[in-house]
Amino acid sequence: MSKKLNSDPASPAPAAPGATAHRSFEEAMAELAALVTQMESGQLPLEASVAAYARGSELVKYCAGQLDKVESQVKILEGDMLKPFADEVQA
Repeated sequence: MSKKLNSDPASPAPAAPGATAHRSFEEAMAELAALVTQMESGQLPLEASVAAYARGSELVKYCAGQLDKVESQVKILEGDMLKPFADEVQA
């Protein structure tokens, strides 16, 4: 017996565990935001809430990993020295 997490057809469908490997960062963030909205509504049954939490945890790990990769690329481009944006320097 499976429970559907999304009742709204316009919201992203939950992906299978591990399916984040071929997604974009933006898609993963959008799915995570949709899960948070569903969970905050308090309308999900307990089993669906647990499944949504598990999926959200996977998405957070994926997004954090993507951000780490980008930070590494920026460090390489900047000679291993991150520089603040001009706006941050003037503040």
